[in-house]
Amino acid sequence: MAGRKGAIAFGLVYIPVELFAATQDDAVRFNQLAKDSMKRVRYVKTCPDCKRELGPDDIVKGYQYEKGKYVVVTDEELESIKSDADRSMKIVQFANADEISPIFFEKPYQIVAQPGGERALELLRQAMLAEGKVAIGTTVLGNSETPVAIMPYGDDLVMITLHYASEVKDIPKNVQHLDVAEPELDMAKRLIDSMTEPFDPARFKNAYQEKLMDLIQSKIAGKAVVTERAAERPNNIIDLMDALTASLKQQEGGSEGAAKAPARKCTATRSSAKSGTSAEQDQAAKETDAPGDGAGKPAPKRSRKRAS
Repeated sequence: MAGRKGAIAFGLVYIPVELFAATQDDAVRFNQLAKDSMKRVRYVKTCPDCKRELGPDDIVKGYQYEKGKYVVVTDEELESIKSDADRSMKIVQFANADEISPIFFEKPYQIVAQPGGERALELLRQAMLAEGKVAIGTTVLGNSETPVAIMPYGDDLVMITLHYASEVKDIPKNVQHLDVAEPELDMAKRLIDSMTEPFDPARFKNAYQEKLMDLIQSKIAGKAVVTERAAERPNNIIDLMDALTASLKQQEGGSEGAAKAPARKCTATRSSAKSGTSAEQDQAAKETDAPGDGAGKPAPKRSRKRAS
């Protein structure tokens, strides 16, 4: 699949590359239907004067410079003002990765060398890896210049678009940093250590989306939908130290149980860390109008396949 062709430029070095989108949206989407006819709702663009329905060829881009006055700009004119330098990723500086707050990260792209640029790109990757640095620069995507970070990722290089400082909102309230007792801090550290392991993204599944697809398939098959009863959550406020101690015992007990083969059936059950349906889970089923007729089909599985 074709990517976006460009280049990485720093100093007098110019490396021809292609960019491929590194992620995809797997969310289940619903079509909006008219309740009575059960037909899809249409969004029609019309002329405000003659009320005629407009097609793509009837619509142009306009910038309002005064009330009711517009200047029209064509796609060809927008492309004509882009130079080769705009299409490249201009490295401005190098920095330590931990100096970039994750709040600035936006969208990742995989970088692949075009023919003739393989050696130079690999040299850049190995040098950055050896120095523990990431590259910071700018490029033009669409009709806007955006800051980017280029960093090693395994055997590859990735480019991540960054937010401008003006786009990052301040925290709307003052954050309190209260004093904590040393025993509580030690207990929290022990709990963190007991839960530390290498990150495996395949471990995490969209459980809510799987339940959503089960619901959809059940309704297609004409089965009755059974509401899952939410587990009760404790409504009392427990002591932080007691909660840390109980969590650590539970974690250590789980680790020991996994390491030893019990001679008898284990009667202890692990309590649920979450219950009910949160507002964040409800956001997974977006109420946007989905293109195409994908009813009843599960969303595609996430993979590392490159997509432009």
